[in-house]
Amino acid sequence: MNYSLKILLLILTVTPFAYPQDQNQLEEKKAELFLLRNEISQLEDELSQKSAKEKESLEILENFNQQAHLLNKIIIKLLKQENAQRKEIKSLQQEIKSIEAEIKILMDNYSKYVVALYKKGQYNELESIFNAESVRQAFVRIQYLQKFSERRKIDLEQFYNVKQKLIVSKAQLETERKQLEKLVAEKEADEKQLKNKLIERKKIFESISKDKEVLKKNLAAKIQSHDQIKSLVAKLVADEERKRREKELQNKKLLASNNAEIINEADLIDENNIGSEYLLNASDFSSFTELKGHMIWPVNGGRITKGFGKDENRELNTVTLNYGVDIAAKNDMNVRCVAEGVISAIDWLPGYGSVIIVTHKGDYRTVYSHLSEIFVDEGEQVKGGKVIAKIGDSLEGKILHFEIWNSRENQNPEQWLANK
Repeated sequence: MNYSLKILLLILTVTPFAYPQDQNQLEEKKAELFLLRNEISQLEDELSQKSAKEKESLEILENFNQQAHLLNKIIIKLLKQENAQRKEIKSLQQEIKSIEAEIKILMDNYSKYVVALYKKGQYNELESIFNAESVRQAFVRIQYLQKFSERRKIDLEQFYNVKQKLIVSKAQLETERKQLEKLVAEKEADEKQLKNKLIERKKIFESISKDKEVLKKNLAAKIQSHDQIKSLVAKLVADEERKRREKELQNKKLLASNNAEIINEADLIDENNIGSEYLLNASDFSSFTELKGHMIWPVNGGRITKGFGKDENRELNTVTLNYGVDIAAKNDMNVRCVAEGVISAIDWLPGYGSVIIVTHKGDYRTVYSHLSEIFVDEGEQVKGGKVIAKIGDSLEGKILHFEIWNSRENQNPEQWLANK
């Protein structure tokens, strides 16, 4: 078998088995992005069927809001893939550097052997046996030469194997680089599309923001959407309760099966390491309850324009319940996570726009809505104070709607936020 064919076979056999999990994850990510892009296409189709007059409505504004939300999700996922790709490329570069250093050592060692052989000649090996002073000495020299010969053979095999590994790593590096170029181009195209959507959205927003009927419809949408926020929170709580029950059941089975033995605590499932799908390890989080009364504000320099509880709108002649607080932003549009936690849900809801729910220690959750740009993804662990999004335009102005939940119960954020 010639050298080139050996290399080709090695690449074909090693590469698929070296990265099967990565390949599966890549396919899952592609499928996820396809579904998001398909949703955007459906929303575009809805727009194309509207007349110019119909396009100046709350319905169309929400269409653009939803498209912007989906594009934002795509961009975040592409950014994560891009960062992972860059990390993989860096790792491969280090691996190649290490392999090349190993090859150099092997080549140096073998060149020393060749030089020694050239100086003394192969005959000297036999001569050293015949010149032995005793049979025992000759036997020892024979054993030594056999081992020396075996060592040279092993060195040559090792050199060949390391060389093949280098070829495979370089091929993988080239593949990763091409994939990175594709991801970057895709992300830049999506960012351009998002920018255009936000410009179109702003035009519609300006034309309908003073219409009372539109404001009433928006308020009705928010009331309905709050039930969806409540349902999202309830689902996260139910998932946590289910996993807690599963933990208790598994620990009971473990104790029963080891009735006569001492159970190692590490074998038992930690109650703090359960919860929603994205709750990584609550025992590592800082306390949420200790923040009451001196919690950082999610908007730096913001002020509360709508408090918790009953809200009367004299202009629209309506009375509704506010399940959180509305915080108006002045200059800083960054939205900060108020405490350490995990991004449990990112969704879009009529009236509220893009919504983020963060799970914290002690079965607490915070909700952030009216967002334009989002900088985090579901499952991501965040520290308190981390910027997770930016405030977007809404019919109420540049405000953040902020809620705190303990299990299924609303909390009054005004009792938690630090006094200014």
